[in-house]
Amino acid sequence: MWEKIDYGHLMHSAMRSLIRKVLTEVSKEGLPGEHHFFITFDTLHPDVEFADWLSDRYPTEMTIVMQHWFDNLDVGETGFAVTLNFGDSPEPLYIPYDAIKTFVDPSVEFGLRFESQDEDEDSPIEIVEDEAPMSEDVKEEHKDADVVSLDKFRK
Repeated sequence: MWEKIDYGHLMHSAMRSLIRKVLTEVSKEGLPGEHHFFITFDTLHPDVEFADWLSDRYPTEMTIVMQHWFDNLDVGETGFAVTLNFGDSPEPLYIPYDAIKTFVDPSVEFGLRFESQDEDEDSPIEIVEDEAPMSEDVKEEHKDADVVSLDKFRK
């Protein structure tokens, strides 16, 4: 029997399941239309796997773009693997869903932001419209972001 319903954990799980489902479809069918993803993740997560030179360059977090060129997208239960091009050098990465901080598809003004999870607190999740954690050029292109925080629905 539950002592309390952990809505924060349930929302995180549901939203990460949504990401897994989207990536599974992309692995089978490719990206439809103008869809593309900006995925920011915690590079310090113990299960993240990527080249040492990338780890040196991005010691705490990294944002990847899945748009024109990506390969070997393999979607699993706890994370996904993908090969991306870094300056004409293909590099494999493994990103656990728990390491994801933001998942944004600016083509349809959709995004999710996961706050860090503390074991003693419910962790908020925000549904972000049109907010891309990228360069100033990208931020300028998507500057009118609306953020909806699920915290306002808590009692």
